[in-house]
Formats: sequence, structure tokens, C-alpha cells
Amino acid sequence: MRKMGMRGFAIAAGLALASLGGVAGHAAQPAATATPTPQAAAAPGGVSNTAPTTAAATPTANPSSPELAMDGAPAMTVKPMIGQPTDGLFGLQPQVTKNGQFAHWMHNSILVPTITIISLFVLALLFWVSFRYRKARNPVASKTSHNTFIEIIWTLAPVVILVLIAVPSIGLLQAQFKPAPSGAVTLKAIGNQWYWTYQYPDNGGFEITANMLKEKADVAAGERPRTDADGPKLLATDNRIVLPVGVPIRLITTSNDVIHSWAVPAFWIKLDAIPGRLNETSFTIEKPGLYFGQCSELCGARHGYMPIAVEAVPPAEYAAWVKAKGGTMPTPGKASDKVIPQPGADGSAAKVEEAAETANATGPVENVTTAAPATTQGATSNPAGAGNAGQ
Repeated sequence: MRKMGMRGFAIAAGLALASLGGVAGHAAQPAATATPTPQAAAAPGGVSNTAPTTAAATPTANPSSPELAMDGAPAMTVKPMIGQPTDGLFGLQPQVTKNGQFAHWMHNSILVPTITIISLFVLALLFWVSFRYRKARNPVASKTSHNTFIEIIWTLAPVVILVLIAVPSIGLLQAQFKPAPSGAVTLKAIGNQWYWTYQYPDNGGFEITANMLKEKADVAAGERPRTDADGPKLLATDNRIVLPVGVPIRLITTSNDVIHSWAVPAFWIKLDAIPGRLNETSFTIEKPGLYFGQCSELCGARHGYMPIAVEAVPPAEYAAWVKAKGGTMPTPGKASDKVIPQPGADGSAAKVEEAAETANATGPVENVTTAAPATTQGATSNPAGAGNAGQ
């Protein structure tokens, strides 16, 4: 009886300790799983994607700054019919760059009238020929095979029309790829499957990652859904980029995986982002506002979920935003001297990481001093951080 009593006591004590260990394990579990682990590589469509090359978001230099009131950017809401597609409207979006305004004028004043006149003229000729030379009106067909005057007209007229169109077209094409002048703000847009990463090389090199905001019915627990203040459906982002008004912008695009295309219709900008290559153009925004765009190159299963949101603000407000993000302002009027390596080139973030791994495995190698840019995201309440999670 004594042995049975001791054995029962031991069993009861063991069960009590096991239950305490289980309770402790459950209590510690939320702390262990509070921070999501970034995914190592881009996954197929419909699967969670976290930026594989960007570190977890770090706090901003001044998170309480009024310049970071919304999406890590100045508090700016959507204006109807400006910078976004609008139901019921026909034609191009209102343009806020000189190239866009010229292209808008050329489209409405030259191309559309020319196309309309030619189409109506050809349609009238078809009706006239069908009526005038039908069998009932012309029982004996003409055997005329040449008419010198008509042949000269139908050869020269298209040539003259094309030349008249080509003159402004070539000027517009040249203006679209004109190098940025000294004092331009450099914005580097990097395409990923399926989100955009932005770097500001002239302002300290800080980095922003922008993902599409999902609808209220689609968000997971703890995520912030899209609201009307954020922008239209499929175009609102969890982090907006900010650019100054009246200052030349030097846009550089590249990609980490496949071909993307950075396009904002109101800026008259559509520039391909190609892996291993840096494409460049420049533009100047003339009106403050909130402007939307999206990837315009078929880049995979979630191609339609790579929106772009740009806040154009006065230069003083832009400088305050850069300071709040922990960046710096360059010398006014000084040309950019920042080295912007291509993905995979010496000095790029990938090469720096590769050199560090080689040093750890085989010993010291030649030092590489270029460091990956710091990520200073704004607070969005989205656990996705620097990637596209929960898609």
C-alpha cells in the first residue's frame, strides 16, 4: 500500500509539472511569434511575399513629425479627377509636367483631328466608289491602269502628313529623355514581384517599400485596410513616396527579378525597369497633389497589384519630410555625385552581402565599403514590413 501510495504521488507530481510546463509554453508562444519571419525568396502567385533583399523596417528619425502624418508622408488626401482615373471621363488625365502638357496638346490638337479627317475621307471614298462604279451605273468597266496625277497625290500627301506629325513628335521624344540638370532630386525605383522599392541616393540613401493596400474584407488581423483617403481601389499604397514641386526629378529604374515598368499617367512617365540595367529620364512636377500609377509591363501573376502613389509637395515641405525620415539635403545647385550601382554590380547590396558571406566562409577578402541603404518606413500598422505579405 505504501509503495502504491508513493507511486501515485509521483505520477500526480509528474502530471502537475507537465501541465505547468504546457502553460508556460503557451504563455511564451505569443512573444516568440510576434515578429514575422521574412520569406527568403519570392513565392508563386497567391502566396505571401516578403521583400527578400530589404531588411526589416526601422523606425523613422522623427516618428512624431507632422510630415509623417499619413503613410510615412505628409497628410494629403485624394482630389477628384486629379492624378487618378475617373469614371465617365474620356481622354487623358490632366498633365502636371511640361512634357505631359505638350503631349496632351499634341494628342488633342494634332493626332486626333488628323486621324479623324483621314478616316472620314477614306470612308467617303469607299461610299463614293461603291455608288459611282457599281454595275448598274457603270456596265462597261474602265480599262484605265494609270493616272499620273492621282498617283503623285496619294504618294506625296501621306509623306507630308507624316513629316508634319514627325516634327513635334521628335521634339517630344527628345525632351522625354533629356538628362536631368544640376540640383535634380534622384529617385531610384526598383521593381520586385510584386511591389516597388524606392531609394533617395541624394538624400542619405534611405529606402521605402510600397505595397498595395488591401480592402477591408481582405486584410488579416492587425493590418490597416484601404480607405477613401488613401486613394482608389488597387492604387493606394501603404507607403507613399514624396517628391518636390518645381524641382527637376531624375528618375532611375531597375528591377531585381523580371521586367517591370514605372508609369504615372499624370507625369507622362512610363519607364521600363529591367534587371541588370539602369534606365533614366527626368521630369518636373508643376502642381502639388497626390498622383497614382502602376506597373505597366506584364510581370507575373500579380502584375495588377503594383500601384504607385506619389505626393508632390513644395520644396520646403519636402526638405522637412527628408529630415523626418533621417535623410539629408544636398548642396543647392550641385550635380549629383552619388554612385548608383546596378543590381548585381560591384558595390550593390547583393554584392556586399555576397562578399560578407565569402569572408565568413573562406577568410578576409577585399573590403567593400558600400553599404545597403537604410530602410525608414512610416508606421502603417501592417505587419508585412518591407514586403508584400498576406497576398
